[in-house]
Amino acid sequence: MSLLDSIVRGTFPSNLCVSILHRRGISFRHVAFALILSLSLCAVYYNHLRRGIPDFIEEEDIIFWPQVTPETWAERAGRVKGAFLHAYHGYERYAFPHDELNPVSNSTSDSFNGWGVTAVDSLDTMLLMGLKDEYERAFPMIMNNNFSLPTNTRVPFFETVIRYLGGLLSAYALTDDTRLRTKADELGAILSPAFNTSSGLPLFGVNTYTGTESGPLIGVLAEIASWQLEYTYLGKITGKKEYVDRATAVTDVFYTANLTSSGGMYPIRWELASGNPSNRHLSVGGAADSGHEYILKQYLQTALTDKANLEMYIRMTTHVINNLLFISPQRHLVYVTDMATYRSEDTRVTHNFEHLSCFFPGLLALGVKMLPLDDLESTGINFMELAEDLLPQDRRGYESLSRFNLAEIHLWAAKAIAQTCYITYADQPSGLGPETVAMRVGGKFGVTRWMDAVQTWDRNGRQGPPPGVGDIKPWVEDPAATTAKERDQAAIKRDYGIRNIAYYLRPEAVEAFYILWRVTGDERWRHRGWRVFQAIEREAKTPAGYACVDRVHTKRPIQLDWMPSYFLAETLKYLYLLFVDEDMVPLDRWVFNTEAHPLPVFEWTQEEKTNYGILW
Repeated sequence: MSLLDSIVRGTFPSNLCVSILHRRGISFRHVAFALILSLSLCAVYYNHLRRGIPDFIEEEDIIFWPQVTPETWAERAGRVKGAFLHAYHGYERYAFPHDELNPVSNSTSDSFNGWGVTAVDSLDTMLLMGLKDEYERAFPMIMNNNFSLPTNTRVPFFETVIRYLGGLLSAYALTDDTRLRTKADELGAILSPAFNTSSGLPLFGVNTYTGTESGPLIGVLAEIASWQLEYTYLGKITGKKEYVDRATAVTDVFYTANLTSSGGMYPIRWELASGNPSNRHLSVGGAADSGHEYILKQYLQTALTDKANLEMYIRMTTHVINNLLFISPQRHLVYVTDMATYRSEDTRVTHNFEHLSCFFPGLLALGVKMLPLDDLESTGINFMELAEDLLPQDRRGYESLSRFNLAEIHLWAAKAIAQTCYITYADQPSGLGPETVAMRVGGKFGVTRWMDAVQTWDRNGRQGPPPGVGDIKPWVEDPAATTAKERDQAAIKRDYGIRNIAYYLRPEAVEAFYILWRVTGDERWRHRGWRVFQAIEREAKTPAGYACVDRVHTKRPIQLDWMPSYFLAETLKYLYLLFVDEDMVPLDRWVFNTEAHPLPVFEWTQEEKTNYGILW
C-alpha cells in the first residue's frame, strides 16, 4: 500500500505524522495558525473582495401582471381625465387667474410671474383629453395677458420658456390657431434680452418692465440649455431668423466646448461670458436634467438632420453608461447618480438617486426607437472617433462598449433604471416615490458599476436577463421589527436609505413608463403606471385638487399645501397617454419639451436653410 493510499484510507499512522512534522520543525501550533489564516483569507475573499463585481447570474422574480382588456385601459384613462378635471376645476374655483392652487388651504400662489401658469400649462392636456369647455374658459385670460410685471421684478427665463412659451406653442401646434402663434411670438421677444451675453447663453432672468436682463454670470445647465426646442419652433412658424440664430449659436457653443476632462459630457455649471464649463460636476438630475434631454430632442425635432447634437448625445450617454450607472449589491437595483471631480484626481460619487433622474430611462428608450444605434456609420458617425479628444480611461470605456450592440445596451439600461424608479414607489407603504434616495454602497458590499456587471454577466454566458433588467419584487418591511433600530437593520435589505421623504407629484417616472410602453409594447409599464396613479388618488387627493405628499415612507403620509402646474401639464398627461390605446402623440412625429408640451417634428425647406444659414 502506498503512502498516498494510506492517507486517503485513513490508515496513515498518527505517530508517524507527528514524527515527520517534528523533524521538519513544524509544531501543531504552526499547523493551527496556517489553518486559521487560510480560513480567514477565504472569508475575506468571498465576503468582501469577490463582491466588488458579483457573478450577476440573475434569479428573476417573475411577476405575472393580470390580463387587462382594452375596455379596462380605456376606463383607466377616463379615471385620469376625471383626476385632471378635479384638479383643474379646483384651480378654477379657488385660484384662477393666479399661478397655482394651494389645495389644502384653498389659497393661491404666484410663484411663476402671476400670469396664470396652471391654465397655460394645461392647455394641451385639455386638447388631448377633448376638454373643450375648460379650454375655452381659459383662452380669454391668456389672450389678455400682456406679460408685464411691476418695476424691479424679473421673470425666470427657463421656467417661463418651458411652461408659458412651451404651452402656447404646443396649443398652437394642436389647433393651428394663429392667435396663439402671435402670443408666443410676443412672449419670445419679451424674453430675448436674456441672450445679451457674449456667448449667447441666457442669463437667469428678464425684467419685462424695462426690457433688461439680470442674473449671475455662472449658469446651470438645465436653465441655459433647455429652451432651444421652443425657440427653434418659434422661428419656424414665425419666419423670424433671430429665434433660430439663438438656438444654432448655442449649439455651436456646446459643440466646440472643451469637454476632455468631463468625458465628453456637459458639466452642470458654465461661465456665461466665455461659454466654457466652470466645474466638473456631472449629473442627469436636478440642475442638469433637461439640458441633456434637449440634446437628443433637438436632433429629433429637425427630422434627424442636426448631426452635431447627435454626436453630443452619443458622447453624453456613453459617459453616463460607463461612469454614472451603478447596481446595488443585494436587489440589483440599477441607478444613475452624480459625480464631481475636484482638483485633478479627487473624484467623488454621491450614489444619490433623484426622482428627477427618472426621465433618463425614457430618454434612452426614445433614442433606441429613433436612432440607428447599432449602425451609427449610416449617419456618418464613427463611434470610436467620438473619443479621440478624451482621456485614456474614457477611451477604454468606449472600447469596452463597442463590443456590445449599442441599441441593446441603451434599452437594457432604460428598462433597469425605470424599474428602480418604480421600485422606489412600490417599496413605500404609501405607494409614492420619495424625492431622493441614497443607495447602499461600501463595506462588505463594495461598489459595482453597471457596465462591469454587464461584462461579467456576458463572460458567464449571459445566464438570465441582463443585470437589473429582470423583475424585482417590492421590499416589504419586516413585521417583527418594532423598534427604530430593528427597522433600520431590516431596511439594509432594501439597498437604499431615503434622503428626502416627500413626493412632489412629479412626472419623471410615469414619463419613462409611457415611453417604454410605446417603444417596447410591454404592458408591465402600464400596470406600473396604474399602481402609481392609484397611490396618487389614495394619498394626494384633496377636496379641491391634489397635494404634494410628505413622509411617503410611512403608513400615514402628510399632505403639503402645493399643487404644481406640472402635475396637470406632465404627470396626468403622461398617465393618460399611457392608458389610452390610441397613439395620440406618435414619438416619430412629435417631441415633448421638458414640461411635456408636444411640438411637431419638421424639416427645414431649402429656402429656410439659405435664409437662416443652416448647414445641416
